[in-house]
Amino acid sequence: MKTLYFDNNATTQVAQEVLDSMLPYFREFYGNPSSMHTFGGQIYRKIEEAREQVALLIGSDPDEIIFTSCGTESNNTAIMSAIETNPTKKHVITTKVEHPAVLNFCKHLSRKGYRVTYLPVDSKGRLEIDSLLQVIDDDLALVSIMHANNETGVIFPIEKIGHILKERKVVFHTDAVQIVGKLPINVKDLPVDMLTLSGHKIHAPKGIGALYVRKGTRFYPYLIGGHQENGRRAGTENVAFIIGLGKACEIAAKSIQKEVGFVKHLRDKLENSLLSNCPDASINGDKENRLPNTSNISFEFVEGEAILLLLNEYGICASSGSACTSGSLEPSHVLRAMGVRNTAIHGSVRFSLSRYNQEREVDKVIEVMPEIIKNLRLISPFGQERLTGKGYAS
Repeated sequence: MKTLYFDNNATTQVAQEVLDSMLPYFREFYGNPSSMHTFGGQIYRKIEEAREQVALLIGSDPDEIIFTSCGTESNNTAIMSAIETNPTKKHVITTKVEHPAVLNFCKHLSRKGYRVTYLPVDSKGRLEIDSLLQVIDDDLALVSIMHANNETGVIFPIEKIGHILKERKVVFHTDAVQIVGKLPINVKDLPVDMLTLSGHKIHAPKGIGALYVRKGTRFYPYLIGGHQENGRRAGTENVAFIIGLGKACEIAAKSIQKEVGFVKHLRDKLENSLLSNCPDASINGDKENRLPNTSNISFEFVEGEAILLLLNEYGICASSGSACTSGSLEPSHVLRAMGVRNTAIHGSVRFSLSRYNQEREVDKVIEVMPEIIKNLRLISPFGQERLTGKGYAS
């Protein structure tokens, strides 16, 4: 059975060109880039080439890019750096819908005596600027707000927020893991001090990420040891994966229009059909201001996990929210923050597409999904209450 993959916000397949670029650095060019000899020196030059490729994708200078192991490390590094470089300030602002890499680190800071403000979102998952303005104070060490939400795809007004914080000289970090490679970004126009990206969201392997740090931003390293990354991140470089990330960024820069055009077309086709053919279904999030690849749909009065299990029987991969919280029985913290009804939260499914998806794959989901929802409602004690007049019962 062919796998039909609609879980690209969780992770993406490694592009063949990315894999091909990496393979020589496992066996043929295995030297340490910090070595004095030519064999190692040539590898250092490839790392710097990859740094240029990452920088080009987001519009930064190469020396503003620090390679890390993942998005989580980049997020943790950014937050801790702001804390360490502002030791007298004890206030941190984030949102209620951040990725666990930010939320749980902020909870850790709370236990250490820091005051953390979690900004609310409205029913469409949108952040209101006024809620931020009301809590900015002189004790503020950092604001960390994601660029686009991983569950709903809703895009936050990072540019407006950045200008507000720049006037107040507050350090501003954004987790841009989900938006990099899907929509154009230019940090020269985006007033952020630090920005996180992750390789496995843009068809590079898992285990590699990067942190953008704007020139002039005070920085304290999270990993302390050797001189690597100009003293900003110790540890022998993960050469093959860095090269893979660079190649993935190069490809992503050339594929942005496909994300905005073709991928959005597939997303809209899937979404519109499911809303038309599955009663009591609704979109979670702002339908207009979101990523072109993401659709989070609630199917009321059924369990999302049951939907995913039945989709899996057709080889269709989707999710019920963040992959980093999929082992939890708790409902989505993002949908709860949006005030989504419990009957809808538990029946939410996220479809996230990539440029490797095809129209016939979308057609397959459109074909099987209405029957799956119908059958689940027939056996659900909640669903049976809604059958009459909904076109399910014979």
